[in-house]
Amino acid sequence: MYKLMGAPGAASMAAHWLLIEIGAPYEFQSVDLGVGEHKRPTFLQLNPNGVVPVLWVDGAPVYESAALVLLIAERHPEAGFAPRVGSRARHLYLQWCVHFANTLQPAYRGWFYPAEWAGPEAAARVKEEARARIEAAWDRLEAHLVAQGPWIAGEHLSAVDLQAAMLARWSRNMPKPATAWPTLARCLERLKARPSYRALQAAEGWSDA
Repeated sequence: MYKLMGAPGAASMAAHWLLIEIGAPYEFQSVDLGVGEHKRPTFLQLNPNGVVPVLWVDGAPVYESAALVLLIAERHPEAGFAPRVGSRARHLYLQWCVHFANTLQPAYRGWFYPAEWAGPEAAARVKEEARARIEAAWDRLEAHLVAQGPWIAGEHLSAVDLQAAMLARWSRNMPKPATAWPTLARCLERLKARPSYRALQAAEGWSDA
C-alpha cells in the first residue's frame, strides 16, 4: 500500500494519476497548501523542500515529482509505463522526464510566484521570462511529437506523458496555454479521454471547466 501526500492539481498529480492507471492500492492524503501545511515542521521532516508530493514507499518517504513518476513505473513493470531498459524509447523517456523537471517545472515557479526570485519590484520581468521559457518548452515538445510521436517516448504511452499532461494543465490560464500547440493538444485530448483521468478528477475534486 502506497500513501501519497499531495494537493489537488499540484505536483503530486502525475504520481496520483499513475497510481490509478497501474491499479496499485494507495491512500491519498491531501496537504492543505492554503494554510501552509507543507511548511510545517512535521511535513518538512518528510520533504525538507517544503513542497508536495511525498510518497511513502515500503514505510519510508520519497519526494520529487519526477522521481516518483519514474519510481512508480519502475516498480510496476507489468503495467507497461516504463519502456524497456536499453531501448530508444527508454532513452527518450528518461531524457524528457528530467528535461521537464529541470526546465519546465522550475519556470512555472517563476510564473506563479515571481516575487520569490527577485522581489516584488522585479516580479513582472520574472513572470515574462518564465512565460517565455514555458512557451519555448512547448515549442520543443511539439517539434519532438511531430517528428517522433505519437507519444513522447515514441509508439507507446509511458509515465512521462502523464508528467507532461500535469505540466500542460498548469498552463490552462496562461496567455498561450499548452493546447495552442496542435500536436500536443491532440496528445492531451487522448490522455484526458482515459478513464483514469476521470477517476483522478473525482479523487482530487477538480474539473477542467
